[in-house]
Amino acid sequence: RGGWIFSTTNPDPLFSAPDLRVVYDKLTPNGNFAGRCTAPLLVDTQEKCIVSNESSDICRMLNQIQPPTTTTTTTTTETIDLVPPDLESIIDETNEWIYTLLNNGVYQCGFSTTQRAYDEASAKVREGLERANKILNHQDFLCGSVFTESDVRLLPTALRFDGVYAPLFKAGGTTTRLQCDYPAIHAWMKRCWNTIDGVSKSIDLPQANGSYYQQLFPLNPGGIIPTPPVTAKTLGLE
Repeated sequence: RGGWIFSTTNPDPLFSAPDLRVVYDKLTPNGNFAGRCTAPLLVDTQEKCIVSNESSDICRMLNQIQPPTTTTTTTTTETIDLVPPDLESIIDETNEWIYTLLNNGVYQCGFSTTQRAYDEASAKVREGLERANKILNHQDFLCGSVFTESDVRLLPTALRFDGVYAPLFKAGGTTTRLQCDYPAIHAWMKRCWNTIDGVSKSIDLPQANGSYYQQLFPLNPGGIIPTPPVTAKTLGLE
Protein backbone atom coordinates (compact mmCIF):
# COMPACT_ATOMS: atom_id res chain seq x y z
CA ARG A 1 0.00 0.00 0.00
CA GLY A 2 2.72 2.44 0.89
CA GLY A 3 2.37 5.16 3.47
CA TRP A 4 3.28 5.60 7.09
CA ILE A 5 1.49 3.46 9.67
CA PHE A 6 -0.14 5.09 12.70
CA SER A 7 0.33 3.46 16.08
CA THR A 8 -2.65 2.44 18.19
CA THR A 9 -1.42 4.66 21.02
CA ASN A 10 -1.04 7.72 18.76
CA PRO A 11 -3.77 7.40 16.11
CA ASP A 12 -4.48 9.65 13.16
CA PRO A 13 -6.32 12.68 14.61
CA LEU A 14 -8.30 13.42 11.43
CA PHE A 15 -9.94 10.18 10.34
CA SER A 16 -8.60 7.55 12.77
CA ALA A 17 -6.91 6.12 9.69
CA PRO A 18 -4.64 3.08 10.03
CA ASP A 19 -2.01 4.59 7.73
CA LEU A 20 -1.18 7.69 5.74
CA ARG A 21 -2.54 6.20 2.51
CA VAL A 22 -6.08 6.42 3.92
CA VAL A 23 -5.49 10.06 4.91
CA TYR A 24 -4.31 10.93 1.39
CA ASP A 25 -7.32 9.16 -0.12
CA LYS A 26 -9.73 10.95 2.22
CA LEU A 27 -8.25 14.33 1.27
CA THR A 28 -8.42 13.64 -2.47
CA PRO A 29 -11.63 14.67 -4.30
CA ASN A 30 -12.11 11.33 -6.04
CA GLY A 31 -11.03 9.38 -2.98
CA ASN A 32 -8.14 7.72 -4.79
CA PHE A 33 -4.82 9.53 -4.40
CA ALA A 34 -2.34 8.88 -7.21
CA GLY A 35 1.29 9.12 -6.12
CA ARG A 36 3.58 8.39 -3.19
CA CYS A 37 2.13 8.94 0.27
CA THR A 38 5.01 10.73 1.94
CA ALA A 39 5.48 12.52 5.23
CA PRO A 40 5.35 15.22 6.44
CA LEU A 41 1.85 16.18 5.36
CA LEU A 42 0.36 19.62 6.04
CA VAL A 43 -3.44 19.57 6.00
CA ASP A 44 -6.11 22.27 6.03
CA THR A 45 -8.55 20.73 8.51
CA GLN A 46 -11.33 23.22 7.73
CA GLU A 47 -11.24 22.78 3.95
CA LYS A 48 -10.19 19.11 4.31
CA CYS A 49 -7.50 19.36 1.68
CA ILE A 50 -3.76 18.83 1.34
CA VAL A 51 -1.72 22.02 1.60
CA SER A 52 1.71 20.51 0.98
CA ASN A 53 3.76 17.36 1.47
CA GLU A 54 7.10 18.99 0.65
CA SER A 55 9.11 19.35 3.86
CA SER A 56 11.11 22.38 2.72
CA ASP A 57 7.95 24.31 1.83
CA ILE A 58 6.20 23.31 5.07
CA CYS A 59 9.20 24.38 7.15
CA ARG A 60 9.23 27.81 5.52
CA MET A 61 5.42 28.16 5.83
CA LEU A 62 5.38 27.33 9.53
CA ASN A 63 8.04 29.93 10.22
CA GLN A 64 5.77 32.60 8.74
CA ILE A 65 2.82 31.74 10.99
CA GLN A 66 2.27 34.15 13.85
CA PRO A 67 1.54 32.24 17.07
CA PRO A 68 -1.74 33.19 18.77
CA THR A 69 -1.57 35.42 21.82
CA THR A 70 -3.86 34.89 24.79
CA THR A 71 -4.27 36.63 28.10
CA THR A 72 -4.64 33.32 29.94
CA THR A 73 -1.25 31.87 29.01
CA THR A 74 0.83 31.34 32.14
CA THR A 75 4.09 30.30 30.51
CA THR A 76 6.18 32.19 28.01
CA THR A 77 7.67 30.43 24.99
CA GLU A 78 10.37 32.21 23.07
CA THR A 79 9.52 32.80 19.41
CA ILE A 80 12.40 32.12 17.05
CA ASP A 81 12.61 33.53 13.53
CA LEU A 82 14.14 30.59 11.67
CA VAL A 83 14.83 32.68 8.56
CA PRO A 84 16.12 36.10 9.59
CA PRO A 85 16.31 38.36 6.51
CA ASP A 86 20.05 38.97 6.93
CA LEU A 87 20.74 35.21 6.88
CA GLU A 88 18.24 34.10 4.25
CA SER A 89 20.77 33.64 1.44
CA ILE A 90 23.19 31.58 3.51
CA ILE A 91 20.26 29.55 4.92
CA ASP A 92 19.07 28.71 1.40
CA GLU A 93 22.61 27.77 0.36
CA THR A 94 23.10 25.62 3.47
CA ASN A 95 19.73 23.92 3.04
CA GLU A 96 20.74 22.91 -0.48
CA TRP A 97 23.87 21.00 0.47
CA ILE A 98 22.30 19.56 3.63
CA TYR A 99 19.54 18.05 1.52
CA THR A 100 21.79 16.80 -1.27
CA LEU A 101 24.58 15.35 0.86
CA LEU A 102 22.77 14.30 4.04
CA ASN A 103 18.94 14.35 4.08
CA ASN A 104 18.75 12.64 0.70
CA GLY A 105 22.21 11.10 0.79
CA VAL A 106 21.36 8.68 3.59
CA TYR A 107 18.37 7.36 1.62
CA GLN A 108 20.46 6.97 -1.50
CA CYS A 109 22.77 4.77 0.57
CA GLY A 110 19.96 2.68 2.04
CA PHE A 111 18.19 2.01 -1.23
CA SER A 112 21.18 1.63 -3.54
CA THR A 113 20.96 -1.45 -5.74
CA THR A 114 24.54 -1.43 -7.04
CA GLN A 115 27.91 -1.13 -5.32
CA ARG A 116 28.81 1.89 -7.43
CA ALA A 117 25.61 3.74 -6.49
CA TYR A 118 26.17 2.97 -2.81
CA ASP A 119 29.83 4.05 -2.89
CA GLU A 120 28.93 7.37 -4.51
CA ALA A 121 26.10 8.02 -2.05
CA SER A 122 28.17 7.04 0.99
CA ALA A 123 30.95 9.39 -0.14
CA LYS A 124 28.37 12.20 -0.34
CA VAL A 125 27.26 11.50 3.21
CA ARG A 126 30.84 11.60 4.51
CA GLU A 127 31.40 14.85 2.60
CA GLY A 128 28.32 16.36 4.20
CA LEU A 129 29.30 15.25 7.69
CA GLU A 130 32.81 16.63 7.30
CA ARG A 131 31.43 19.93 6.02
CA ALA A 132 28.96 20.27 8.88
CA ASN A 133 31.55 19.25 11.46
CA LYS A 134 34.03 21.82 10.14
CA ILE A 135 31.43 24.61 10.29
CA LEU A 136 30.28 23.66 13.78
CA ASN A 137 33.85 23.55 15.03
CA HIS A 138 33.93 27.35 15.09
CA GLN A 139 30.30 28.42 15.55
CA ASP A 140 27.29 27.29 17.58
CA PHE A 141 24.88 26.70 14.72
CA LEU A 142 25.07 25.99 11.00
CA CYS A 143 24.50 29.58 9.87
CA GLY A 144 26.15 31.46 12.72
CA SER A 145 25.33 32.22 16.32
CA VAL A 146 21.56 31.63 16.09
CA PHE A 147 19.35 28.57 15.55
CA THR A 148 17.87 28.70 12.03
CA GLU A 149 15.89 26.69 9.52
CA SER A 150 19.10 24.95 8.42
CA ASP A 151 19.51 23.48 11.90
CA VAL A 152 15.89 22.30 11.77
CA ARG A 153 16.57 20.64 8.42
CA LEU A 154 19.63 18.73 9.63
CA LEU A 155 18.49 17.78 13.13
CA PRO A 156 16.05 14.93 12.26
CA THR A 157 18.71 13.25 10.12
CA ALA A 158 21.32 13.68 12.83
CA LEU A 159 19.03 12.27 15.53
CA ARG A 160 18.46 9.13 13.44
CA PHE A 161 21.98 8.74 12.14
CA ASP A 162 23.63 6.60 14.82
CA GLY A 163 20.52 4.47 15.35
CA VAL A 164 19.34 3.93 11.76
CA TYR A 165 21.19 5.55 8.91
CA ALA A 166 24.65 4.20 9.71
CA PRO A 167 23.80 0.66 10.90
CA LEU A 168 20.77 -0.06 8.68
CA PHE A 169 21.34 2.16 5.63
CA LYS A 170 25.14 1.86 5.83
CA ALA A 171 25.33 5.63 5.28
CA GLY A 172 28.94 6.74 5.45
CA GLY A 173 29.85 3.19 6.51
CA THR A 174 28.25 0.90 9.08
CA THR A 175 30.68 1.87 11.83
CA THR A 176 30.35 5.65 11.43
CA ARG A 177 28.88 7.32 14.50
CA LEU A 178 28.30 11.03 15.08
CA GLN A 179 28.82 10.58 18.80
CA CYS A 180 32.35 9.28 18.27
CA ASP A 181 33.54 10.47 14.85
CA TYR A 182 32.08 13.97 14.52
CA PRO A 183 32.45 15.72 17.89
CA ALA A 184 31.39 19.16 16.68
CA ILE A 185 28.16 17.79 15.22
CA HIS A 186 27.46 15.87 18.41
CA ALA A 187 28.10 18.98 20.54
CA TRP A 188 25.67 20.88 18.28
CA MET A 189 23.05 18.14 18.75
CA LYS A 190 23.38 18.47 22.53
CA ARG A 191 23.15 22.26 22.25
CA CYS A 192 19.95 22.05 20.19
CA TRP A 193 18.46 19.38 22.45
CA ASN A 194 19.15 21.16 25.72
CA THR A 195 18.99 24.88 24.95
CA ILE A 196 16.40 25.36 22.19
CA ASP A 197 12.88 25.37 23.62
CA GLY A 198 10.70 22.56 22.29
CA VAL A 199 13.36 20.54 20.45
CA SER A 200 13.52 17.68 22.95
CA LYS A 201 9.71 17.40 22.88
CA SER A 202 9.42 17.41 19.10
CA ILE A 203 10.57 13.84 18.42
CA ASP A 204 9.93 10.40 19.91
CA LEU A 205 13.45 9.00 19.57
CA PRO A 206 12.66 5.28 20.17
CA GLN A 207 9.78 5.41 17.66
CA ALA A 208 11.60 7.61 15.14
CA ASN A 209 14.46 5.12 15.00
CA GLY A 210 12.69 1.84 15.68
CA SER A 211 10.00 2.31 13.03
CA TYR A 212 12.59 1.95 10.26
CA TYR A 213 13.43 -1.56 11.42
CA GLN A 214 9.74 -2.49 11.58
CA GLN A 215 8.59 -1.15 8.23
CA LEU A 216 11.48 -1.52 5.78
CA PHE A 217 11.12 -5.23 5.00
CA PRO A 218 13.73 -5.36 2.17
CA LEU A 219 16.42 -3.99 4.51
CA ASN A 220 15.34 -5.84 7.64
CA PRO A 221 13.23 -8.91 6.71
CA GLY A 222 12.93 -10.16 10.29
CA GLY A 223 11.59 -6.84 11.59
CA ILE A 224 13.91 -7.14 14.59
CA ILE A 225 14.43 -3.84 16.41
CA PRO A 226 17.83 -3.42 18.10
CA THR A 227 17.82 -3.14 21.88
CA PRO A 228 18.21 -1.13 23.96
CA PRO A 229 16.17 1.47 22.08
CA VAL A 230 17.62 4.77 20.93
CA THR A 231 17.05 7.43 23.59
CA ALA A 232 18.51 10.82 24.44
CA LYS A 233 20.74 9.06 26.95
CA THR A 234 22.10 6.47 24.50
CA LEU A 235 22.81 9.26 22.02
CA GLY A 236 24.71 11.17 24.70
CA LEU A 237 22.36 14.15 24.59
CA GLU A 238 21.65 14.23 28.32
